[in-house]
Amino acid sequence: MTLYDSKKKLALAGAVCGIVAAILAFMGNPANMAFCIACFVRDMAGSMGMHQAEVVQYARPEIVGLVLGAFIISVATKEYRSTAGSSPMIRFVLGMIIMIGSLVFLGCPLRMIIRMSAGDLNAWVALIGFILGVGTGTLMLKNGTSLGRAHETNKSSGSVLSVIMAGILLLAVCTSLLKASEAGPGSMHAPIIASLLGGLVFGAFAQKSRMCFAGGIRDVILMKNFDLLTVIGALFVVMLVFNIATSRFVLGFNTPGIIAHSEHLWNILGMYAVGFAAVLAGGCPLRQLILAGQGSSDSAVTVLGLFFGAALCHNLGLASSGTAMNAETSEIVAGAATPNGKIAVIICIIVCFVIAFTNKREAVKK
Repeated sequence: MTLYDSKKKLALAGAVCGIVAAILAFMGNPANMAFCIACFVRDMAGSMGMHQAEVVQYARPEIVGLVLGAFIISVATKEYRSTAGSSPMIRFVLGMIIMIGSLVFLGCPLRMIIRMSAGDLNAWVALIGFILGVGTGTLMLKNGTSLGRAHETNKSSGSVLSVIMAGILLLAVCTSLLKASEAGPGSMHAPIIASLLGGLVFGAFAQKSRMCFAGGIRDVILMKNFDLLTVIGALFVVMLVFNIATSRFVLGFNTPGIIAHSEHLWNILGMYAVGFAAVLAGGCPLRQLILAGQGSSDSAVTVLGLFFGAALCHNLGLASSGTAMNAETSEIVAGAATPNGKIAVIICIIVCFVIAFTNKREAVKK
């Protein structure tokens, strides 16, 4: 069974994923975040002590569920393929770049759409950068950029990340080894069972629909195919209805409490880096987790890059701050990209161009 062979099925998949995100937001996930791959991977990295930012440490069951959901559904439908061997270190670096760009913007492409549905105008501005980044990456693909082909490997190799994720979940549930925030976004979460089930459902539908935020725009540019945008559009509509119905829709820029900032240039450049790197790597952060679940060791390496990038962001002060309200003065304190984060984004964009120009198909090189 596939969901990508008709727009109605794709819209259904997007609606289901939107409902999952809405339920998790209603049950306690951070406001205007609901389901963010970058933020949740960052929280997981913190729970394992990879960074020491105490307000963003929590082993998010949603991430575990995404990988396991994709693994289970791909095995059940005979789509599981254990593959590896295509430019692993470059993919690791691209994972780092995707995370750095995301945390300068304060969200992955999925959260960008969720923020847009809640009236956050900063996310609409960042969409410009994301489209331009995907467009740049797509142009590079058309001109011969390629990280090479992956090859089939031992079946157990493709399941390693799924096993690791299951192990992290067991540690979180059965031991006190992992860290958990007592305040801040890391302390805000839906019940573990709901989060895990939500991740499993989201992962299964994302795998069957081939949901990818970078891929949707890439397909429009390359083939004038709007199918994958149907999934994203349906998710957006569901979240828009949810936000309006629950009075969470607030149209504006400097809105406290939604973990966002209004430095437009750096929102654009942050998501430009994310879009560019995602196309080169073969998928957005969500897609990388799904591909890793269905057996791609190349995507698993990219996911490891996401974790390492998250650690760098908080250990080196690259992550932006969100607009907040001062509890003592009741004044709004504007969020901002950090100086270190700005430098990092510029470096990330340069590295993307270097990767694009130095990795060409053999036929193009000749």
